[in-house]
Amino acid sequence: MSSLARSIVLITGASSGIGRSCAYKFAETGARLILVARRKERLEKIAKELKKQFKTDSMIDSLDVRDRHAVTKFAQKLPVKWRDIDVLINNAGLSRGLQKLHEGLYEDWEEMIDTNVKGLLYVSRSIIPGMVERKKGTIINIGSIAGHEVYPAGNVYCATKHAVNALTKGMRLDLVDTPIRVCTIDPGLVETEFSEVRFHGDKERAKKTYQNITPLTPDDIADAVLYAATRPSHVQIAELIIMPTAQASTTLVYRRQPS
Repeated sequence: MSSLARSIVLITGASSGIGRSCAYKFAETGARLILVARRKERLEKIAKELKKQFKTDSMIDSLDVRDRHAVTKFAQKLPVKWRDIDVLINNAGLSRGLQKLHEGLYEDWEEMIDTNVKGLLYVSRSIIPGMVERKKGTIINIGSIAGHEVYPAGNVYCATKHAVNALTKGMRLDLVDTPIRVCTIDPGLVETEFSEVRFHGDKERAKKTYQNITPLTPDDIADAVLYAATRPSHVQIAELIIMPTAQASTTLVYRRQPS
């Protein structure tokens, strides 16, 4: 197991869910963290908690990965002590809506494509050249089983996660002549704000997604991310699919009868 002590880990979408859990998991290892998300007040709270609990050295920024110029500026203006990023966790992503394609909302499509695909590209384009120059780095993209299977009314979201899958494979091909590792962690049902965001704040509808099953937790996925990041340097976890025991595919979930 490789040590991450004093390594620099950049996590996008770090203000909640899987990104937040990754921050805590990596803080435990003694890593230094760059935490970015749109909700800066949440990042400030997380950084304060990590400092108190683990003495973690953190840098935070209210970065919107959809803004190419903001991402480029962020990377160019990183202080010297934060520039040598060892682990990039491309976690920022979301789903909006669950309608048939011909009933979908343009703004939902654009938000998903801009965040899940273009945001990942912008951050990766800004950070990977430094890894190549230093001949060191691990890239971990948070995908989804929706990147392997399409489910009814999932059309554009599934397309963006298929894109993440393809881009991860493309990165791995392009970086094969370097020591840089490229990984994807692809979860099934994880109980986060994901469904609440998908249903535009409808908490009751969101709860039904996880009803009568034991879903994955953000910590379950953060464990997998940490595992991928801490393998010996010659070991690359190319792809890891994780689902709750009660889930067999994107469409087949066993929901126990309430007692």
